Amino acid sequence: METDSLLSLIQRSYRPEEYPALDHQIRLWQKERPLSGLRILDATPVFRNTLVKYQALQAAGARLSVGLSDCIACDPEIVDRIRANGIPVVAPSDRGRMAFDLILDCAGVFAEWVPTYGFVELTRSGVPRYAHSAKPVYIADSGRIKRIETMLGTGESYFRAMAQFGYTTWKDRRFVLFGSGKVGSGIALYAHRHGARISIVTEPESLQPAIRSLAEEIIDCRDSAAVGTAVRAAYAIVMATGHKDAFQQSCPAEAWQQSEALMANMGVEDEFGPELPPERVLNGKKTLNFTLEEPTHLKYIDATLALHNEGALYLATHPEARGLMAPGPETEERLLQISISKGIAGEEIALLLSNTTEQQESIRP
Repeated sequence: METDSLLSLIQRSYRPEEYPALDHQIRLWQKERPLSGLRILDATPVFRNTLVKYQALQAAGARLSVGLSDCIACDPEIVDRIRANGIPVVAPSDRGRMAFDLILDCAGVFAEWVPTYGFVELTRSGVPRYAHSAKPVYIADSGRIKRIETMLGTGESYFRAMAQFGYTTWKDRRFVLFGSGKVGSGIALYAHRHGARISIVTEPESLQPAIRSLAEEIIDCRDSAAVGTAVRAAYAIVMATGHKDAFQQSCPAEAWQQSEALMANMGVEDEFGPELPPERVLNGKKTLNFTLEEPTHLKYIDATLALHNEGALYLATHPEARGLMAPGPETEERLLQISISKGIAGEEIALLLSNTTEQQESIRP
């Protein structure tokens, strides 16, 4: 059967210890069927490891559709496999033609739709698009779990993607990083491991001491002259601020025009801004690691995908929910304990969480 081909692809590609949190969901939800009959639209970026997430939702009894958008990268081969397995594929332009009980969104691309129970948003950048939502929004990016994906997964995948482009030598190279949140911190961690000389462009008061210690230089993003100097001298420039046009707003045009640096964007938005032509930035300004067959290794994104699914279960069983909400600490702790005790990345995850302090991040737009 075609349906078995997705399962066989998962089984050929991954071991359960690479996705302990999702494996736990699959086993539990096969018995309990907590989302039975609910119409769920999942707009997680479609790659091979996303299939494991779908398996958990289907095990729960959900009537699954997959959301695609021009602004979110995907693997066309996997999209074709999904269609061949009879799973509907939906675009934002299909609004009004179908209805859903829950939308598991990414970057708010389906924020204008009106699901019965509400939304579960995967990214920080998508939050502003729900400012006037009449339905509740569960923000999977607002807790400890997302730190695993963004610090370990995204940091590793930037350098894996650069190697795919042929850039593998980093020792003593000048590496200019814009942003010091979870994504930026992860990239800084891996840049330090590779021996790069790191300059971080950020609001210095927001920088964690552990990340500050990795950098040779901290530059205030409001100091355009200092930013310009760093950009001119850079071997590589990476955007990880989470804010559209952040580079253009901080860096004088003459500085980037004179720069020969390798430029890459690691955010969902175009963080470079419209003045920089797409051909000046690797992957045409799109998120660099989405050039990879697996943008983030499953072992680093498993808990995030499981938490995204948990948000659907929460909203389905809490019709009184209102507004924007963060995951409950008990839910995160349960998934983290499964990840640490049963996953091949357990030791890395435990070390990461013990060495980084939790920053309180507003989930308000």
